[in-house]
Amino acid sequence: MLTIRFAICIIGVALASFVCAQPYPSKLIRIVNPFPAGGPADTLVRPIAQRMGEGLKVQCLVDNRPGVNGIIGTELVVKSPADGYTLVVGSTSSLPMNAAIYPKMPFDPVRDLAPVSAFSYTPQVLVVHPSVPAHSVKELIALGRAHLGQLIYASPSIGASPHFAAEMFSAMTGVKMLHVPYRGGALVMPDLIAGRVMLYFDSLQNATPYIRAGRVRALGVAAPKRVQSAPDIPTIAESGLPGFEVGTLFGLLAPAATPREIVMRLHAEVVRVLALPDIHERLVNSGAEVLGNTPEEFAAIIRADMVKWARVARDANIRADQ
Repeated sequence: MLTIRFAICIIGVALASFVCAQPYPSKLIRIVNPFPAGGPADTLVRPIAQRMGEGLKVQCLVDNRPGVNGIIGTELVVKSPADGYTLVVGSTSSLPMNAAIYPKMPFDPVRDLAPVSAFSYTPQVLVVHPSVPAHSVKELIALGRAHLGQLIYASPSIGASPHFAAEMFSAMTGVKMLHVPYRGGALVMPDLIAGRVMLYFDSLQNATPYIRAGRVRALGVAAPKRVQSAPDIPTIAESGLPGFEVGTLFGLLAPAATPREIVMRLHAEVVRVLALPDIHERLVNSGAEVLGNTPEEFAAIIRADMVKWARVARDANIRADQ
């Protein structure tokens, strides 16, 4: 009996050693997208996840867990094992902007997450209904100053990126506008096209088809330089508001205690995928800047954005309980 028990112990130790020695990754990787299916984050991450799976030789499954502007899905990942098998798509709105408007977040975007790499940065574009008598940012500012409080702008919700953009625009120009928050971005563009609202800061990725069809008029992109996919649209900065820059950063993050070697393995795979011609072209054509930065660079962007958007939220009194 002692011999049998000893043998069982030896086998158990051997099996445990084998499991521990398995190279990463050795099973399915779940990428939690904390936003709804079919949205900008979803259309971005799904092709990237598929190509990552091909390179890592395991399936990378995108799991949509929307709710509270990304908080629900992100919290799920923060509380998951830090073994590299549960990751989250993070964005400007789900991390720094949420932290700016929610006084008690269930996690800390800096302390509780390990950045892997940012995929892309998509600037916002200021679009207006064709009936608005302004064909440039300067003309819109003049119109707004002549009719204070009469310009009506939309946002997907309180504290969403377009809300921040519009309030920063208002603060920098002195143009007071009426805010109409919606329950989701999908509801905004139809009302803008119908003329129920006058202007909207939308992602260039989402607005481009409507701009090209002439259903809305683009006045300027909130980027430091003109975008490759839309070179005819001037920047808002060159239109008289230097430093006006608002966009959405999308990237991949893991739970904070994820081993460094796993983070760097994932980082290398993200960089490889972003360099693939079809993925790179797809992002550029959508109006995005392709990134693939290091974990340290991604972390620095998050920290800087935490300060920037906290200041905007404080000055404009943007709170989640509005």
